[in-house]
Parts: sequence; structure tokens; C-alpha cells
Amino acid sequence: MRTNRKAAGRTAAALLTACALALVAGCSGSGGKDSEDKADDGGGGTAAKTPRMKIAMVTHSGEGDTFWDIVQSGAKVAAGKDNVQFLYAANKEGKEQAQLIQSYIDQDVDGLVVSLAKPEAVKAVLAKATAAGIPVVTINSGAEFSEPFGALSHIGQDEAIAGEAVGEELNKRGKKKALCVIHEQGNVSLEERCAGVKKAFEGTVENLNIEGTNMPASTSSIEAKLQSAKDIDTVVTLGAPFAAASVKAKESAGSDAEINTFDLNADVVKQLKAKEIGFAVDQQPYLQGYLAVDELWLNKNNGNVIGGGKPVLTGPALVTEKDVPALEKFTARGTR
Repeated sequence: MRTNRKAAGRTAAALLTACALALVAGCSGSGGKDSEDKADDGGGGTAAKTPRMKIAMVTHSGEGDTFWDIVQSGAKVAAGKDNVQFLYAANKEGKEQAQLIQSYIDQDVDGLVVSLAKPEAVKAVLAKATAAGIPVVTINSGAEFSEPFGALSHIGQDEAIAGEAVGEELNKRGKKKALCVIHEQGNVSLEERCAGVKKAFEGTVENLNIEGTNMPASTSSIEAKLQSAKDIDTVVTLGAPFAAASVKAKESAGSDAEINTFDLNADVVKQLKAKEIGFAVDQQPYLQGYLAVDELWLNKNNGNVIGGGKPVLTGPALVTEKDVPALEKFTARGTR
């Protein structure tokens, strides 16, 4: 696993923070098989003896996006450890996401975790949350909007840096023309990823917008593009489910393009092992969910703010087939 040099220090800091938080929260330190079994079943040791909290997470996830399952896995483990009732809702449309946030404000939750894929759509409702004294932590997308919107901090990867890391890797692989597949139009983070690829890549980059919630249609769109543009020698997808769609599209189109992707799940690891995918960008979604819940708990009970209010990076790291042996057991249990 190779961590991009620009993010390496901050990624390491995030990992150290996670370890420190586990100690503060009083997790079991027994280790061995028992502790591994607890991690496998989502356990987190004995719950903290702090007052019960209610924390809600609202994201821009579409149907079938396995990335957010992993985020929730991390959040639920932290919630179990912190004596927190964890609530979750999602909608890919900004207006509906704002309505979900409002519903949790009305429920008087003790903290909110929000993704900022379409920041302007949720700006006003987050102002209502902070005015009501509800602390907010943002995750995954829209890092530059986190502080202006009044959040304690942002947890995720720098999407521009991640995109540049992909562009640099494509240069090393001798690629000349890349297709960057955007599965959700208007998502600022996805646009930043493709822009980062274009900035660092010495070849040409063409963006392709697809209907991410319709996988058959997405596969057909990628296939059609590969059939019409035979000089495309690499496809970069921006979410793990679309890597599999691109592999299928490549085969149907008779293309020799290498498939690479952002984000990791069990299927991507299998595809890396089979050499159907060249590399993947891991932003550690489990850590995003875990740290977000833990930060809100720590802020309530100890006045802490992770990263001093600055973005806490959980990636990017580039993984290839060489990393498969270390990753397989984690992706199998839904934590990577």
C-alpha cells in the first residue's frame, strides 16, 4: 500500500488519533482471537459510562453504494463503545438530504455527521443545527465548506490530492488517454477527483457522466464510449461498484483499457487479485465513520476537537494486487 506523499503525514496522524481515541474510550486491550472476533461482529468492548447520546449521520449515498455500508460499520462500532444511539439516513439529492438533516434537528439529536457532496443544498439547514447548539462533523466530501458551515472538523481524504495521485500513477504505467467516469453529476468531490487526475496526468482525460443509480445503463454508457474511442487505454471510476461495471463494459467492447478505481470493497479486492483492476484508491471509509462518532462523543464529554478543527485525512493510499493478502480478511468483514 502506497500513501501519497502529500497526505502521508496527515494520514498517519489520523491513524494515530484513532488509536488514541480507543484508549481514551476505555476499549478492551486484551488482543488475541477474542478481540478479533469482537471486531468481526461489530463489537467495541464495554460501553462508556457516559450519558447516553443520540448521533445522526446523513449522507448523499445512492442505492447500492457499498462505500457507505463501510462508513456505517465504523460509526456503529464507535457508537457501541461510546454509549451512543446511532441513526442513519441518506439521499443522493441535496434537497432531500437537507430535509433529512432537518428531521434530526427536530428530534433534538446530540450531534450530526454530514457529507457535503452538494454543499449549497445543505448550507442553510446546517446553520440551523449550529444555531440550535447541535455540533456537526462533516465527512467524505466538501472539505473546503466544512469550517465555513460551522462544523467542528472534516474527516476524509483531500480529493484533489487523491486525483493527482491517480494521475501520477497513470504516468508511471505509461498511459496516454484516460476516461474518468462520474457517477453523480453535481457532486463536488467527484469533480475534484477528475480535475486532480487531469492536473497530474501527462496524457489526456475525458470525463463521462453516467446514471450511477442505474447500473445496467451505466455499464452500457461505458461500453459505448470504449467502442467509439479505441484509444482510451485506462478507465478511472470514482466508486467501487463502477469498477465491476467497467470490467464488464471493457470485455463487451473488446477494449484493452486498464480499469482503475477510487474506493475499496470486497469485490475490488477480488478484482485486484484477478488482475482485472490495476489499482484502487483507499480513503478508509470505516475510519471516517468511526472518527466522526468518536469526535462528537469526545467533544461532548471532554471538549475535544480532532485535528484542531483542520481536516483530518484518512487517505489516499494506492493499493494493488500486492496488498491483497493483507486486505482480504478486512474487506470480507466489511471494514475496509
